[in-house]
Amino acid sequence: MTSATSAGARKSTAWKSIWSIFASFILVFVLSLGTDQILHMLDVYPPWKKPMYDPKLNALALSYRILFDTLGSYVTARLAPYAPMRHAMIGAAIGFVLSLAGVIVSVKGNMGPVWYPIALALSTLLTAWLGASLFIRNSNVAETDALQPAH
Repeated sequence: MTSATSAGARKSTAWKSIWSIFASFILVFVLSLGTDQILHMLDVYPPWKKPMYDPKLNALALSYRILFDTLGSYVTARLAPYAPMRHAMIGAAIGFVLSLAGVIVSVKGNMGPVWYPIALALSTLLTAWLGASLFIRNSNVAETDALQPAH
């Protein structure tokens, strides 16, 4: 393999790594907001921009977000060119930082109970581990065999 070919392969692998994480963020965003919109249209949730204080409704939102986050991490692991768990955990770290921003916005905006965004932030590592573990368990990829990029 020439150095030009090697550099091209590394660049391709880097883009696949970025895409694996970005694609899951798109998926989770679309599923979460789509479900939110449906529940708003059905008057299960209060109108947009109104606080949602009912703990049952917040628990409902948390439950499907945990499911969607797990699915997103599965997708990240599936699309990752190598080290599926590592890619899922990188996505979780990014999601955790974004969730912390959500905690701050929620608290300052008095948008509902504080436990909801905190629980969402705390669930990021667990859902990433679960999603990637499900992929690894159900595929022929062993995490220990997939730590390095393919050459």
